[in-house]
Amino acid sequence: MKLSSIIKSVAGASTLAVMLAAAPVSADENKLQELKDQGFARVAIANEPPFTAVAADGKVSGAAPDVAREVFKRLGINEIVASISEYGAMIPGLQAHRHDVITAGLFMKPERCAAVAYSEPILCDAEALLVKKGNPLGFKSYADIAKNPDAKIGAPGGGTEEKLALDAGVPRDRVIVVPDGQSGLKMLQDGRIDAYSLPVLSINDLVKKANDPNLEVIAPVVGAPVYCDGAAFHKDDVALRDAFDVELKKLKESGEFAKIIEPYGFSAAAAMSTSRDKLCAAK
Repeated sequence: MKLSSIIKSVAGASTLAVMLAAAPVSADENKLQELKDQGFARVAIANEPPFTAVAADGKVSGAAPDVAREVFKRLGINEIVASISEYGAMIPGLQAHRHDVITAGLFMKPERCAAVAYSEPILCDAEALLVKKGNPLGFKSYADIAKNPDAKIGAPGGGTEEKLALDAGVPRDRVIVVPDGQSGLKMLQDGRIDAYSLPVLSINDLVKKANDPNLEVIAPVVGAPVYCDGAAFHKDDVALRDAFDVELKKLKESGEFAKIIEPYGFSAAAAMSTSRDKLCAAK
């Protein structure tokens, strides 16, 4: 090769190296470092114990935030800053970058899996109905509510229970959107709805705190599947999700995962017996 050709070749390689060095790192690759630098992750939660809870002093707890807090610490992000959101607003808020992650018992379903990047499973639960003592209308399923032309059911807006009721044939005007557990409880006590639906552990927590002997829990709801949630990330933040999954796996294998969620009533074995791929493919 001529000297001039060698010089041109070396010059070209040098130019390429400079261009590569100057090329910006993708937003996905930058996200973890961004959160480390700011020292916290913004998480969207509901106020639905035992999945999520906000104490009177503002401290955020519940099984989902507690797991996220520990995983993020292991990633070098020392704290989480939470904002309460209705389920139907969580994914739009994430997509608009108002949150970095959703840690709220947002159960995995194919349509949600298409909209967010889920972690591996964290919390699993079945569905329940809260009714008046004696279950006077004989509800065992969402279909039972659909068959009664006068029955109304309360459920979180945009939540799994709302969709299950609608899919079972309950008309839209008889599915009442309820902003939180205490509101649902009061509406049932006042006779404004005939049943209130949440996951089993959420309903049980609500009833325990209400200490009302005139209430009864129907669980599990016949025909309703068992669901699992995961931490939900923006579709552009797959690298952050993958880093989260690495630490989540270590947490599960060490036994620390069970120590965090089982005092809340959740089963670590249930979460570890399935996978994101299976849950996102479920019909």
